[in-house]
Amino acid sequence: MSARKLGTVASRCLQLAFIGLVTAHVCFGWDHNVLWNLLPLVLAYAVVTVANRWGGAPDDPRVAREPLEVAPPVTGRWSALNSPADRTPSHGVHAHGQTYAIDILAEPEPGARPAFARLWPIARRPQDFPAFDAPILAVADATVVRATDGQRDHLSRNSLPGLLYLMLIEGSVREMAGSSRILGNHLVLDLGNGTYAAYAHLQRGSLTVREGDRVHAGQQLARCGNSGNSSEPHLHFQLMDAPDPDAARGVPFTWDGIGVPRNGEIFEAPPAAVRQT
Repeated sequence: MSARKLGTVASRCLQLAFIGLVTAHVCFGWDHNVLWNLLPLVLAYAVVTVANRWGGAPDDPRVAREPLEVAPPVTGRWSALNSPADRTPSHGVHAHGQTYAIDILAEPEPGARPAFARLWPIARRPQDFPAFDAPILAVADATVVRATDGQRDHLSRNSLPGLLYLMLIEGSVREMAGSSRILGNHLVLDLGNGTYAAYAHLQRGSLTVREGDRVHAGQQLARCGNSGNSSEPHLHFQLMDAPDPDAARGVPFTWDGIGVPRNGEIFEAPPAAVRQT
């Protein structure tokens, strides 16, 4: 087990220990200072921070890699969110190999996406969003090394109450449950030369490939969904240096003909041309 993987597992165990201490304190009246309950959380943060830096930080020149050019994973009109073009780590953490990850949302026309709501509606059906059911494509010739497809597509969290619930409760529970519950239905492709592509929040039952399958650039792999730690239907895409997100470091990418769109930038991905064998 790698140091990064071990650190991630240890961090989750410490978070569970925090919950256990708080429960014991409340239910059994343990006579100790309540601040001791926070010790596992402090240790969890320290452990995962050290583990994520182990062997060199993602921006360490000793381990830095040039952006890998791959095909876009979608077609049509989309916008970017949490883009590595604006900051790294793009999602605020290096964990789960997502240093250079990007979220993209379908924008077929202005106003097609339901707007963020302050209070109401608290949640919407995933079918109300144009990204839901959009085809997701292979970014290169590759081999499927992970394919999970059993998690439900939940309601959106694109309101203030929904987002607070996602950040304060649901996200923490998913973090303790492991990266699979964060990514939801997901695929990992082996692109060769120590690089892997991960696609997260896919629609349940939509995967067209299995582990071990060989795929070609532009081939449809699945459809966009709203599974895992997701506020609304979108695609989370990233490149990594290992197939296990818990053990991987992020790898920078650029999309052929597009580059790396910045936050809020609208981009048009052309129709894919699948190479036939």
